Amino acid sequence: MSPLLVVLIAVCESVGVGLLGLVVLRLLRHYPVGYSLVAVIVITVCAINTSTVTVMLVARSAQLPAGVDLVVNLVAGAVAVVVGLLLGRAVMRGSRQLAEATRSFGQQRRFQQPEDLPSAEFADLAWELQRTSDKLAESRRREQALDASRRRLVAWISHDLRSPLARLRAVVESIEDGVVDDLADYCRKIRSDTQVLSEMVDDLFELSRIQSGTLRLSPREVVLDDLVSDEVAALDVLAASRGITLRARTIQPVVATVDDRAATRVFNNLLANAIRYAPEGSTVTVDVHATPGWAVVSVTDECGGIPVADLGSVFDMGWRGDQPSTRSTRGGGLGLSIVQGLVQAHGGRVSVHNVPGGCCFEARFPIRAAGATGP
Repeated sequence: MSPLLVVLIAVCESVGVGLLGLVVLRLLRHYPVGYSLVAVIVITVCAINTSTVTVMLVARSAQLPAGVDLVVNLVAGAVAVVVGLLLGRAVMRGSRQLAEATRSFGQQRRFQQPEDLPSAEFADLAWELQRTSDKLAESRRREQALDASRRRLVAWISHDLRSPLARLRAVVESIEDGVVDDLADYCRKIRSDTQVLSEMVDDLFELSRIQSGTLRLSPREVVLDDLVSDEVAALDVLAASRGITLRARTIQPVVATVDDRAATRVFNNLLANAIRYAPEGSTVTVDVHATPGWAVVSVTDECGGIPVADLGSVFDMGWRGDQPSTRSTRGGGLGLSIVQGLVQAHGGRVSVHNVPGGCCFEARFPIRAAGATGP
Protein backbone atom coordinates (compact mmCIF):
# COMPACT_ATOMS: atom_id res chain seq x y z
CA MET A 1 0.00 0.00 0.00
CA SER A 2 1.34 3.38 -0.96
CA PRO A 3 2.28 5.89 1.77
CA LEU A 4 -0.10 8.46 0.24
CA LEU A 5 -3.05 6.09 0.54
CA VAL A 6 -2.12 5.33 4.15
CA VAL A 7 -2.02 9.05 4.94
CA LEU A 8 -5.38 9.54 3.22
CA ILE A 9 -6.98 6.72 5.21
CA ALA A 10 -5.56 8.06 8.48
CA VAL A 11 -6.76 11.59 7.68
CA CYS A 12 -10.25 10.31 6.90
CA GLU A 13 -10.31 8.42 10.18
CA SER A 14 -9.17 11.46 12.16
CA VAL A 15 -11.69 13.71 10.45
CA GLY A 16 -14.43 11.15 11.07
CA VAL A 17 -13.54 11.01 14.74
CA GLY A 18 -13.50 14.83 14.81
CA LEU A 19 -16.96 15.06 13.21
CA LEU A 20 -18.30 12.49 15.63
CA GLY A 21 -16.76 14.56 18.44
CA LEU A 22 -18.54 17.69 17.23
CA VAL A 23 -21.85 15.84 17.37
CA VAL A 24 -21.02 14.68 20.91
CA LEU A 25 -20.16 18.26 21.93
CA ARG A 26 -23.45 19.45 20.48
CA LEU A 27 -25.33 16.89 22.53
CA LEU A 28 -23.41 17.84 25.68
CA ARG A 29 -24.28 21.57 25.52
CA HIS A 30 -27.04 21.09 28.14
CA TYR A 31 -24.61 19.43 30.55
CA PRO A 32 -21.78 20.89 32.67
CA VAL A 33 -18.80 22.14 30.66
CA GLY A 34 -16.59 19.57 32.40
CA TYR A 35 -18.27 16.86 30.33
CA SER A 36 -17.33 18.72 27.15
CA LEU A 37 -13.71 19.04 28.28
CA VAL A 38 -13.56 15.30 28.95
CA ALA A 39 -15.10 14.72 25.51
CA VAL A 40 -12.35 16.84 23.88
CA ILE A 41 -9.68 14.76 25.62
CA VAL A 42 -11.35 11.51 24.55
CA ILE A 43 -11.69 12.80 20.96
CA THR A 44 -8.01 13.74 20.90
CA VAL A 45 -6.93 10.33 22.18
CA CYS A 46 -9.25 8.50 19.78
CA ALA A 47 -8.11 10.54 16.77
CA ILE A 48 -4.43 9.91 17.47
CA ASN A 49 -4.84 6.25 18.42
CA THR A 50 -7.07 5.47 15.43
CA SER A 51 -4.49 6.89 13.04
CA THR A 52 -1.64 5.17 14.86
CA VAL A 53 -3.38 1.80 14.77
CA THR A 54 -3.97 2.20 11.04
CA VAL A 55 -0.29 2.92 10.42
CA MET A 56 0.77 -0.04 12.58
CA LEU A 57 -1.50 -2.46 10.74
CA VAL A 58 -0.27 -1.27 7.35
CA ALA A 59 3.36 -1.27 8.47
CA ARG A 60 3.23 -5.04 9.12
CA SER A 61 2.81 -5.72 5.43
CA ALA A 62 4.76 -2.84 3.94
CA GLN A 63 7.70 -0.68 4.79
CA LEU A 64 6.45 2.91 5.27
CA PRO A 65 8.59 6.04 5.41
CA ALA A 66 9.05 7.65 8.84
CA GLY A 67 7.39 10.80 7.57
CA VAL A 68 4.04 8.98 7.18
CA ASP A 69 3.76 8.45 10.92
CA LEU A 70 4.65 12.09 11.51
CA VAL A 71 2.05 13.34 9.02
CA VAL A 72 -0.63 11.08 10.46
CA ASN A 73 0.02 12.31 14.00
CA LEU A 74 0.06 15.92 12.85
CA VAL A 75 -3.32 15.50 11.14
CA ALA A 76 -4.81 13.80 14.20
CA GLY A 77 -3.45 16.55 16.43
CA ALA A 78 -4.83 19.20 14.08
CA VAL A 79 -8.27 17.59 14.26
CA ALA A 80 -8.08 17.58 18.07
CA VAL A 81 -7.01 21.24 18.07
CA VAL A 82 -9.91 22.18 15.78
CA VAL A 83 -12.38 20.39 18.04
CA GLY A 84 -10.91 22.14 21.08
CA LEU A 85 -11.05 25.51 19.32
CA LEU A 86 -14.68 24.95 18.39
CA LEU A 87 -15.48 24.16 22.03
CA GLY A 88 -13.61 27.27 23.17
CA ARG A 89 -15.40 29.34 20.53
CA ALA A 90 -18.76 28.08 21.79
CA VAL A 91 -17.83 28.90 25.40
CA MET A 92 -16.63 32.39 24.44
CA ARG A 93 -19.79 32.96 22.38
CA GLY A 94 -21.93 31.98 25.38
CA SER A 95 -19.89 34.27 27.60
CA ARG A 96 -20.40 37.19 25.19
CA GLN A 97 -24.13 36.48 24.98
CA LEU A 98 -24.45 36.57 28.75
CA ALA A 99 -22.32 39.71 28.97
CA GLU A 100 -24.49 41.50 26.38
CA ALA A 101 -27.69 40.30 28.05
CA THR A 102 -26.43 41.49 31.43
CA ARG A 103 -25.41 44.85 29.93
CA SER A 104 -28.85 45.32 28.38
CA PHE A 105 -30.34 44.25 31.71
CA GLY A 106 -28.61 47.20 33.37
CA GLN A 107 -29.81 49.59 30.65
CA GLN A 108 -33.32 48.35 29.90
CA ARG A 109 -34.05 46.91 33.38
CA ARG A 110 -35.15 43.66 31.76
CA PHE A 111 -33.07 40.52 31.21
CA GLN A 112 -33.44 38.77 27.86
CA GLN A 113 -32.26 35.20 28.28
CA PRO A 114 -29.93 34.06 25.44
CA GLU A 115 -30.81 30.94 23.52
CA ASP A 116 -28.69 27.84 22.87
CA LEU A 117 -26.06 28.40 25.55
CA PRO A 118 -23.02 26.06 25.34
CA SER A 119 -23.22 24.46 28.80
CA ALA A 120 -25.38 23.89 31.86
CA GLU A 121 -23.34 26.43 33.89
CA PHE A 122 -24.22 29.21 31.46
CA ALA A 123 -27.87 28.10 31.42
CA ASP A 124 -28.00 28.10 35.23
CA LEU A 125 -26.42 31.57 35.34
CA ALA A 126 -28.89 32.85 32.76
CA TRP A 127 -31.77 31.33 34.75
CA GLU A 128 -30.60 33.02 37.96
CA LEU A 129 -30.27 36.34 36.14
CA GLN A 130 -33.78 35.87 34.77
CA ARG A 131 -35.12 35.21 38.26
CA THR A 132 -33.26 38.27 39.56
CA SER A 133 -34.75 40.33 36.73
CA ASP A 134 -38.26 39.15 37.60
CA LYS A 135 -37.73 39.93 41.28
CA LEU A 136 -36.41 43.40 40.49
CA ALA A 137 -39.34 44.04 38.17
CA GLU A 138 -41.75 43.02 40.92
CA SER A 139 -39.85 45.18 43.40
CA ARG A 140 -40.06 48.17 41.04
CA ARG A 141 -43.76 47.56 40.59
CA ARG A 142 -44.30 47.52 44.34
CA GLU A 143 -42.13 50.60 44.77
CA GLN A 144 -44.10 52.46 42.12
CA ALA A 145 -47.38 51.39 43.71
CA LEU A 146 -46.12 52.46 47.14
CA ASP A 147 -44.91 55.79 45.77
CA ALA A 148 -48.28 56.39 44.09
CA SER A 149 -49.98 55.44 47.34
CA ARG A 150 -47.83 57.90 49.28
CA ARG A 151 -48.54 60.71 46.84
CA ARG A 152 -52.25 59.96 47.04
CA LEU A 153 -52.01 59.85 50.82
CA VAL A 154 -50.25 63.23 51.00
CA ALA A 155 -52.84 64.78 48.69
CA TRP A 156 -55.79 63.44 50.66
CA ILE A 157 -54.26 64.18 54.06
CA SER A 158 -53.57 67.75 52.93
CA HIS A 159 -57.17 68.07 51.77
CA ASP A 160 -58.61 66.54 54.94
CA LEU A 161 -56.42 68.70 57.18
CA ARG A 162 -57.35 71.87 55.34
CA SER A 163 -61.09 71.56 56.04
CA PRO A 164 -61.02 71.28 59.88
CA LEU A 165 -58.23 73.84 60.10
CA ALA A 166 -60.25 76.30 58.03
CA ARG A 167 -63.29 75.74 60.27
CA LEU A 168 -61.20 76.20 63.40
CA ARG A 169 -59.76 79.42 62.02
CA ALA A 170 -63.23 80.75 61.21
CA VAL A 171 -64.54 79.85 64.67
CA VAL A 172 -61.57 81.46 66.42
CA GLU A 173 -61.88 84.63 64.32
CA SER A 174 -65.60 84.81 65.17
CA ILE A 175 -64.81 84.51 68.88
CA GLU A 176 -62.10 87.17 68.60
CA ASP A 177 -64.46 89.53 66.78
CA GLY A 178 -67.12 89.06 69.45
CA VAL A 179 -69.81 87.98 67.02
CA VAL A 180 -70.48 84.67 68.77
CA ASP A 181 -74.09 84.12 69.83
CA ASP A 182 -73.76 80.63 71.31
CA LEU A 183 -70.29 80.08 72.74
CA ALA A 184 -71.10 76.51 73.84
CA ASP A 185 -72.01 75.57 70.27
CA TYR A 186 -68.74 77.03 69.00
CA CYS A 187 -66.85 75.05 71.64
CA ARG A 188 -68.54 71.86 70.44
CA LYS A 189 -67.46 72.67 66.89
CA ILE A 190 -63.89 73.23 68.04
CA ARG A 191 -63.93 69.95 69.97
CA SER A 192 -65.30 68.07 66.95
CA ASP A 193 -62.64 69.42 64.58
CA THR A 194 -59.83 68.83 67.05
CA GLN A 195 -61.10 65.26 67.43
CA VAL A 196 -60.85 64.82 63.67
CA LEU A 197 -57.30 66.16 63.66
CA SER A 198 -56.38 64.02 66.64
CA GLU A 199 -57.65 60.85 64.92
CA MET A 200 -55.69 61.63 61.78
CA VAL A 201 -52.51 62.26 63.75
CA ASP A 202 -53.03 59.02 65.71
CA ASP A 203 -53.48 57.10 62.45
CA LEU A 204 -50.31 58.57 60.97
CA PHE A 205 -48.35 57.79 64.13
CA GLU A 206 -49.65 54.22 64.27
CA LEU A 207 -48.88 53.63 60.60
CA SER A 208 -45.37 55.06 60.98
CA ARG A 209 -44.70 52.65 63.87
CA ILE A 210 -45.93 49.71 61.80
CA GLN A 211 -43.85 50.59 58.76
CA SER A 212 -40.70 51.47 60.71
CA GLY A 213 -40.79 48.22 62.67
CA THR A 214 -41.02 49.97 66.04
CA LEU A 215 -44.47 48.59 66.85
CA ARG A 216 -44.32 46.62 70.09
CA LEU A 217 -47.13 44.22 70.94
CA SER A 218 -48.02 42.82 74.35
CA PRO A 219 -49.85 39.61 73.46
CA ARG A 220 -51.90 37.67 75.97
CA GLU A 221 -54.78 35.23 75.80
CA VAL A 222 -57.90 37.19 74.90
CA VAL A 223 -61.50 36.16 74.28
CA LEU A 224 -61.99 37.66 70.84
CA ASP A 225 -65.76 37.39 70.83
CA ASP A 226 -65.87 39.66 73.90
CA LEU A 227 -63.68 42.28 72.18
CA VAL A 228 -65.84 42.18 69.07
CA SER A 229 -69.06 42.40 71.07
CA ASP A 230 -67.72 45.46 72.91
CA GLU A 231 -66.87 47.19 69.64
CA VAL A 232 -70.26 46.38 68.17
CA ALA A 233 -71.92 47.94 71.22
CA ALA A 234 -69.63 50.99 71.09
CA LEU A 235 -70.32 51.67 67.41
CA ASP A 236 -74.03 50.93 67.47
CA VAL A 237 -74.85 54.59 68.08
CA LEU A 238 -72.71 55.67 65.10
CA ALA A 239 -74.39 53.07 62.90
CA ALA A 240 -77.87 54.13 64.06
CA SER A 241 -77.08 57.78 63.29
CA ARG A 242 -76.56 56.75 59.65
CA GLY A 243 -79.59 54.48 59.55
CA ILE A 244 -77.46 51.33 59.47
CA THR A 245 -78.18 48.16 61.41
CA LEU A 246 -75.09 46.70 63.09
CA ARG A 247 -75.71 43.00 63.73
CA ALA A 248 -73.59 40.28 65.34
CA ARG A 249 -74.64 37.16 63.47
CA THR A 250 -72.35 34.26 64.44
CA ILE A 251 -70.32 34.87 67.59
CA GLN A 252 -68.45 31.78 68.75
CA PRO A 253 -66.24 31.78 71.85
CA VAL A 254 -62.69 31.99 70.47
CA VAL A 255 -59.53 32.52 72.51
CA ALA A 256 -56.40 33.81 70.77
CA THR A 257 -53.09 35.25 71.92
CA VAL A 258 -53.20 38.87 70.76
CA ASP A 259 -52.49 42.39 71.92
CA ASP A 260 -55.96 43.43 73.04
CA ARG A 261 -55.36 47.12 72.28
CA ALA A 262 -54.18 46.36 68.73
CA ALA A 263 -56.95 43.81 68.15
CA THR A 264 -59.54 46.31 69.37
CA ARG A 265 -58.24 48.85 66.88
CA VAL A 266 -58.44 46.29 64.09
CA PHE A 267 -62.10 45.52 64.85
CA ASN A 268 -62.94 49.21 65.34
CA ASN A 269 -61.38 50.15 61.98
CA LEU A 270 -63.13 47.34 60.12
CA LEU A 271 -66.52 48.14 61.61
CA ALA A 272 -66.13 51.91 61.21
CA ASN A 273 -65.04 51.41 57.59
CA ALA A 274 -68.11 49.24 56.88
CA ILE A 275 -70.43 51.78 58.53
CA ARG A 276 -68.81 54.63 56.61
CA TYR A 277 -69.30 53.08 53.18
CA ALA A 278 -72.54 51.16 53.68
CA PRO A 279 -75.64 52.85 52.24
CA GLU A 280 -78.35 54.13 54.54
CA GLY A 281 -80.83 51.49 55.62
CA SER A 282 -78.42 48.60 55.04
CA THR A 283 -76.98 46.08 57.48
CA VAL A 284 -73.40 45.46 58.62
CA THR A 285 -72.88 41.92 59.89
CA VAL A 286 -70.12 40.63 62.17
CA ASP A 287 -69.08 36.98 62.55
CA VAL A 288 -66.52 35.41 64.88
CA HIS A 289 -65.59 31.76 64.48
CA ALA A 290 -62.62 29.41 64.58
CA THR A 291 -61.09 27.30 61.84
CA PRO A 292 -58.16 24.89 62.27
CA GLY A 293 -55.32 27.10 63.47
CA TRP A 294 -57.10 30.40 62.98
CA ALA A 295 -59.49 32.74 64.75
CA VAL A 296 -61.54 34.49 62.07
CA VAL A 297 -63.40 37.80 62.44
CA SER A 298 -65.55 38.73 59.43
CA VAL A 299 -67.25 42.06 58.73
CA THR A 300 -69.75 42.03 55.87
CA ASP A 301 -71.51 45.10 54.50
CA GLU A 302 -73.92 45.96 51.68
CA CYS A 303 -71.83 48.59 49.92
CA GLY A 304 -72.44 47.08 46.49
CA GLY A 305 -69.02 45.48 46.21
CA ILE A 306 -65.54 46.67 45.27
CA PRO A 307 -64.42 46.72 41.63
CA VAL A 308 -62.29 43.64 40.93
CA ALA A 309 -59.45 45.83 39.66
CA ASP A 310 -59.34 47.60 43.07
CA LEU A 311 -59.41 44.54 45.32
CA GLY A 312 -55.61 44.38 45.39
CA SER A 313 -55.33 48.06 46.37
CA VAL A 314 -57.82 48.18 49.23
CA PHE A 315 -55.11 47.95 51.92
CA ASP A 316 -52.78 50.49 50.27
CA MET A 317 -52.10 53.73 52.10
CA GLY A 318 -54.55 56.44 51.15
CA TRP A 319 -56.87 54.20 49.13
CA ARG A 320 -60.49 55.32 49.36
CA GLY A 321 -61.92 54.17 46.05
CA ASP A 322 -62.78 56.19 42.99
CA GLN A 323 -66.44 56.84 43.59
CA PRO A 324 -67.36 60.45 44.42
CA SER A 325 -68.97 59.37 47.68
CA THR A 326 -65.74 57.77 48.82
CA ARG A 327 -63.60 60.74 47.89
CA SER A 328 -65.58 62.99 50.19
CA THR A 329 -65.43 60.56 53.10
CA ARG A 330 -63.60 61.87 56.13
CA GLY A 331 -60.20 60.35 56.89
CA GLY A 332 -56.92 59.89 55.10
CA GLY A 333 -57.56 56.35 53.97
CA LEU A 334 -55.22 54.85 56.59
CA GLY A 335 -57.64 52.63 58.50
CA LEU A 336 -57.31 49.51 56.36
CA SER A 337 -53.53 49.94 56.04
CA ILE A 338 -53.34 50.00 59.83
CA VAL A 339 -55.57 46.92 60.01
CA GLN A 340 -53.28 45.02 57.66
CA GLY A 341 -50.15 46.07 59.55
CA LEU A 342 -51.55 45.13 62.96
CA VAL A 343 -52.90 41.77 61.80
CA GLN A 344 -49.63 40.87 60.08
CA ALA A 345 -47.72 41.90 63.21
CA HIS A 346 -49.63 39.12 65.00
CA GLY A 347 -48.62 36.61 62.31
CA GLY A 348 -52.09 36.71 60.79
CA ARG A 349 -53.52 37.91 57.53
CA VAL A 350 -56.40 40.07 56.38
CA SER A 351 -58.30 39.82 53.12
CA VAL A 352 -61.33 41.16 51.31
CA HIS A 353 -63.66 39.60 48.78
CA ASN A 354 -66.95 40.52 47.22
CA VAL A 355 -70.19 38.89 48.31
CA PRO A 356 -73.68 39.34 46.84
CA GLY A 357 -74.59 42.98 47.41
CA GLY A 358 -71.40 44.01 49.17
CA CYS A 359 -68.01 42.90 50.39
CA CYS A 360 -66.56 40.94 53.28
CA PHE A 361 -63.36 41.71 55.22
CA GLU A 362 -61.74 38.81 57.08
CA ALA A 363 -59.08 39.19 59.78
CA ARG A 364 -57.37 35.92 60.74
CA PHE A 365 -55.33 35.56 63.91
CA PRO A 366 -53.30 32.39 64.56
CA ILE A 367 -54.34 30.27 67.51
CA ARG A 368 -52.31 27.51 69.09
CA ALA A 369 -53.55 24.03 69.73
CA ALA A 370 -54.15 23.04 73.34
CA GLY A 371 -50.90 22.16 75.08
CA ALA A 372 -48.71 24.01 72.56
CA THR A 373 -45.73 25.82 73.94
CA GLY A 374 -43.73 28.75 72.75
CA PRO A 375 -43.97 32.51 72.74
